[in-house]
Amino acid sequence: MDINKKVLNEVSKGAKMGMDAVQFVSDKVCDDRFQKVLNVEYGKYKNIFERVDKIYPNYDKTDDPEETSTMNKMMTWYGIQMKTMSDKSNSKLSELLLQGTNMGIIEGRRLLNNNPSMDTDVKQILNDFVVMQEDSVETLKKYL
Repeated sequence: MDINKKVLNEVSKGAKMGMDAVQFVSDKVCDDRFQKVLNVEYGKYKNIFERVDKIYPNYDKTDDPEETSTMNKMMTWYGIQMKTMSDKSNSKLSELLLQGTNMGIIEGRRLLNNNPSMDTDVKQILNDFVVMQEDSVETLKKYL
């Protein structure tokens, strides 16, 4: 598979997973200020997801970018439900989001470091996604 298509698929899946996780956590938030932060985070993931969708046809004219599987989506939802049964604090919800965000940063940095032949536009989206997640970490840490 072409490296550009592979990277776009990974970014698409990561952005969709981020959107799903923020949405699942948002259902549990009681603090208006934290809810606003999560709404902004959701918008950032959605923006990246839409950017991938826009350039994906340059690399595959017949398929759409990959998204997270239904099983992964269910596992994320279930994990959040289980881990927040007794603790729905901003701190706990931030912690759950931070764990997923850190995994995304690691995978994104790995893709950036190991694929120097990516097209410039693909590399830009990937880099923007990683930087956005790094910024999210700083934002979410304030709620621990």
